[in-house]
Amino acid sequence: DVQLVESGGGSVGAEGSLRLTCVGSGITYRDPCMGWFRQAPGKERERIATMDGYGRTDYAPSVKGRFTITGETAKKVLYLQIDSLKPSDTAMYFCAVRLNSGCPILPRDFSEWGQGTQVTVS
Repeated sequence: DVQLVESGGGSVGAEGSLRLTCVGSGITYRDPCMGWFRQAPGKERERIATMDGYGRTDYAPSVKGRFTITGETAKKVLYLQIDSLKPSDTAMYFCAVRLNSGCPILPRDFSEWGQGTQVTVS
């Protein structure tokens, strides 16, 4: 079974930093597209950034500059560095993987999801 496990969330003060980690297992698709998403209470899940099987990254325009996605999709490991955190960044952060070709931007195009890690900024 496919499993994605996120870690690294927590409660931090404004302007702080966090590094989130996602580790996948049971994924047989070679070099998949993986991504980070977040969902705040009462809001829709939104994409933060994705990384394709070639290591190319793509960011949502709203988060450019403070979020950095790194990792190796071949190893099913993904990181998200978040700097200069704001209270508006408070959300559950999810890792997802697409077990097909392409690296889309919509959450609905990703088939497997982790349970999420909570980030709270005060």
